[in-house]
Amino acid sequence: MTELEAGRAQVLVPVRSGAALQRYRDVLIALIAFAVLASLPFFTGSKALLDFVIRCSAYGLFATSLNLLVGYTGLTSFGHGMFFGLGAYSFGLIMQKLGVPVPVAFVATLAITAVIAAIIGAICVRLKDIYFAFVTLAFQMLIHSTILSWASFTGGDQGLRGGIPRPAFLGINLANHVHLYIASCALLILGLLAMRQIAQSPFGYTLRMIRDNAARASFLGIDVWRAKLTVFVLAALFAAMGGMVMALFVSGAYPEFAYWTISGEGIFINMLGGVSTFLGPMVGTVLLLLLNDTVTRFTEYHGIVLGVVILFFALGLRKGLLDFVAEWFSHRDAGEGR
Repeated sequence: MTELEAGRAQVLVPVRSGAALQRYRDVLIALIAFAVLASLPFFTGSKALLDFVIRCSAYGLFATSLNLLVGYTGLTSFGHGMFFGLGAYSFGLIMQKLGVPVPVAFVATLAITAVIAAIIGAICVRLKDIYFAFVTLAFQMLIHSTILSWASFTGGDQGLRGGIPRPAFLGINLANHVHLYIASCALLILGLLAMRQIAQSPFGYTLRMIRDNAARASFLGIDVWRAKLTVFVLAALFAAMGGMVMALFVSGAYPEFAYWTISGEGIFINMLGGVSTFLGPMVGTVLLLLLNDTVTRFTEYHGIVLGVVILFFALGLRKGLLDFVAEWFSHRDAGEGR
């Protein structure tokens, strides 16, 4: 080994050690978070609270997957909700029509989503900025229209009727509300952990480079189209996971799951929580669902209230809540350092 190679090895060892330490820390935090969430049913009898956490699991997976595109890659998708709806409908139809075990339907749904996302993404990621956004919206409206028009298969505007069968597997009975709650929490934690590893991997930093300067990334030898397509498919898979959680929660699937408003809610969630911090979308999910649940109890004009809140974050803070907090702490630490 030459002196130069030895020097490089000495530099790489602490970097790899730091990455491994970060990975172990993330896994530990994930285990603690799951333990806290899984213990809630034993400390509270509130079904409303468990339902709220299940909804947070579904929308949290969806919003965080959208942030892989928006925050890490710089791809603002107005049609990401199509994969949320696709996951819900594919899972529900497989369970209704084929009657396979839940894990088989889960894997099959992810496979279907991956194929469709690869086809749509191969077209969309070639486009830039507003063109990418509106073409993704066009594909979402196409899928939504297909759901409405193919009534004999999808149930049309009535959605999937008859409920989703939930045969027990490995001692897990998703027809039991507590089992469904724990399974939803497990999917949330596993999904967040997987997305965290993607974001912190070399591929994740490649996405940041593409976001900041795609031309320079291309000059450095990075296949920008392939990287964008890969993250597009990965984000679609996690959004489909959120759709499956929601389908199990409501025991069905409805056209609203694939409508453009779902994508709008994903954008709002990221605006509320922030896109420069990994957990920003989860914070935004909790905020939006709390606002929806609280405001609708007191006024029928909840849309106006939500609009005012969003304007406050967009014009007042000019960033999401977690982004604002992270920036405040960084400025405070910098001040103390001086």
